[in-house]
Amino acid sequence: MSPTLVDEAINQVRAGDREAFAIIIRAFERQIYTYCYYILKSREEAEDAVQDIFVKVYRELERYRKLESFSAWLYKVAYHHCLDQIRKRKRRSRLLSLYKEQHPKAYSDPSDEGPVQLLMGSLSAEESNLLILKVVEQYSFEEMGKIMGCNPAALRKKFERLRKKLVQQKMNEGGNPHGKVAKSH
Repeated sequence: MSPTLVDEAINQVRAGDREAFAIIIRAFERQIYTYCYYILKSREEAEDAVQDIFVKVYRELERYRKLESFSAWLYKVAYHHCLDQIRKRKRRSRLLSLYKEQHPKAYSDPSDEGPVQLLMGSLSAEESNLLILKVVEQYSFEEMGKIMGCNPAALRKKFERLRKKLVQQKMNEGGNPHGKVAKSH
């Protein structure tokens, strides 16, 4: 969807047309779901996160300023929401791990993951975020810096380290080191 149409929908929502927000949701729902899925590594959590993010964006739409693109602002909201979810998950995980220690046979860990899930599963939330924003969404390091609240040069370095890590991981698996690993530009 063009930025002009998004801006028109934003203006309509701000003018009181709640139905216009559906245009924004349709334009970004799939991308935000994918983004959340690879950070949270859970279909259910990603679905919940998308709903929560769009509710938050609707409520805080007045805070959006055209100093950055709407999609960058939306990804910033999604990024911080996912980080909050990960923090909550870690707190729950501590309690669950105590329970698992007491009842080890109550939980199983199926390993029927595909190659993308295996790759993304080996990455931290920050690494997943970098990979998605740069490779999938094709944001510049400057835009990524605004989304993540980081220095673009630092993100460029982190991305290069991540790229090297993925190349090394591919080589360790016996794959082609110059295969389908994205290079930064």
